Amino acid sequence: MPRNQDWSPPCFQYNSDMIQLTTTDGAIILPIKVVPGASRTRCAGLLDGRLKVAVAAPPEKGRANAELIKFLAAALGLRKRDVTVVDGLTDPRKLVRIENTTPSDIRAHLDLDAP
Repeated sequence: MPRNQDWSPPCFQYNSDMIQLTTTDGAIILPIKVVPGASRTRCAGLLDGRLKVAVAAPPEKGRANAELIKFLAAALGLRKRDVTVVDGLTDPRKLVRIENTTPSDIRAHLDLDAP
């Protein structure tokens, strides 16, 4: 595991009532707030109904988006091609499309149902 990524303990232990997962065309849409330029990639809590993720990449040439995709794919046990930024490519507020999984799998892998 690269040392700039924080995988343990699970960083997604937040109230699921605050994050709204939506389903469209068989994929899940997850709202994210990205904070680029962090010292390590990790979850940083919730912000305005979005999962806040600090990424260890600058907001240049898609590097922060690539780091976000790599982080989420690893956390969910998916391939990188199953995770796509569909809205907010140049904005810190993003919508991420996650394929080949279910909302319950996402909630279980990300501990979104934890109190």
